[in-house]
Amino acid sequence: MITALTDYARLARAGWTLSRHDALIPREYAHLLPPPFRMLGAISRIGAKDKDKRPGERMANALEVLGPAYVKLGQFMATRPDIIGFELAADLGRLQDKMPPFSDAAARAEIQNAFGKPADDLFASFSAPLAAASIAQAHKATLADGRTVAVKILRPQIERKAEQEFRAFGRAAKAIRKISPTARRMEPEKFIETLKAAAAIELDLRMEAGAASELAENLKSESGVRVPEVEWPLSARRVLTIEWIEGTPLGDIAALDKRGIDRKKLALLVIDVFLKQALQMGFFHADMHQGNLIVDEQGRLALVDFGIMGRLSEETRRVFAEIIYGFITQNYQRTAEVHFDAGYVGNGHSIDAFAQALRAVGEPLQGRNAAQVDMSRVLQQLFDVTALFDMHLRPELVLLQRTMVTVEGVARLLDPEIDMWAAATPVVKQCIQDAIGPKAHAEKLKTATTKAMEIAPHLPGYIEAIGKAAQKIADDPDGFSGERNKALETTLTRQGRKTRSALWFVGGAALLLAAAIYFGF
Repeated sequence: MITALTDYARLARAGWTLSRHDALIPREYAHLLPPPFRMLGAISRIGAKDKDKRPGERMANALEVLGPAYVKLGQFMATRPDIIGFELAADLGRLQDKMPPFSDAAARAEIQNAFGKPADDLFASFSAPLAAASIAQAHKATLADGRTVAVKILRPQIERKAEQEFRAFGRAAKAIRKISPTARRMEPEKFIETLKAAAAIELDLRMEAGAASELAENLKSESGVRVPEVEWPLSARRVLTIEWIEGTPLGDIAALDKRGIDRKKLALLVIDVFLKQALQMGFFHADMHQGNLIVDEQGRLALVDFGIMGRLSEETRRVFAEIIYGFITQNYQRTAEVHFDAGYVGNGHSIDAFAQALRAVGEPLQGRNAAQVDMSRVLQQLFDVTALFDMHLRPELVLLQRTMVTVEGVARLLDPEIDMWAAATPVVKQCIQDAIGPKAHAEKLKTATTKAMEIAPHLPGYIEAIGKAAQKIADDPDGFSGERNKALETTLTRQGRKTRSALWFVGGAALLLAAAIYFGF
């Protein structure tokens, strides 16, 4: 009871703050609501600030005032223009994850608690905060051997505050699901759970360290890409120490041009790196905005800040790649079938009708560059299609969708004329080949054969047991009705033949596997 009251108090505080910024029931949308809500909106706007700004800008300002959990909520809302509209989503997409820094003394206290030594004993130099976000802040430091590192430190008591806010979010999501059919389709409770899970990982910097290390290993063969090295002895749950990378942020176009960086080539590299992470590796940097992408002094694309990462199962990657490839090749029928096979669309709908709807979305994109395509219009069509066919939010794809939008924005910033389909085709095509091509089938054959060989030693015992059971039935026919006895005896006999056939299969499969290994298949 007390917990519920506390949650409602938090939500009431949030409502008050939103109303002070005219973001609770914005005046631009009040006319769409019933009279009681219009009146409530009018009252809430008395004395509101930011009246000269757009609704999304006002909401972004309010969320920044409310704190870290609300900033994260706003950033995730920006990925759902089907719910909140494109203009509002665009404004929230610019929501800056910037907060006032906490004190140098508090930062040093965190280091002392984490390692049992003062910062001056661990670092030759330790700067004031360079940047402060909703979850943590960063310092620049120098190690005893002269290497420069970045030190990321969580905000004091951030875990407790985040837990309280997310609990309140969950209560609000449950209420919204009950009263809004549109929101119900978008699974608001799962949306909050996904957000909460992502935030929980951000609140343990050991997870970020592990993510950086895993991504570095995955991308080590990419000569034009760089991931900073983790300084493991100086990393803990609330402190992360990682290699400092000097370079030019991708958002600084003037500086990139001054360095002579080929921005068209760089845009293609950004898309290529993201798709390889998502579709080939299944583990991707899910916060690839221009502030987290740097061109280092050797001209390599460096990825930094690994607090938000995404994972996709092998099956999800295959489905996603087939969907993209279907759009690229204009095979809308196959794209529709993939949606149905994956369970994204219920069987009660027509595959042909869904393919027709996808064609209406995909055809305007063919052969056109970013400057020629009104993505807001295309996305609106796509969201209309999902509503028409009762497609529900896939929680595992939330981060992927968000990152795709971000990566597209970065690519457009670097090269406004980029053709997104053409840029994506090589990686997607290779992914399809790896997932359903001859090599993939060969790997499946190896796996199936190995499993068959594992059960082979037990098959003679199975045959003997089946034979004894059949003989027992034949010797004691009174224990069974005649019809039942005959049916069971027939079944056992048939099973015995199948089991003997399985033995032959295992032998043949073993030969196939041996040949595959011998020839390096």
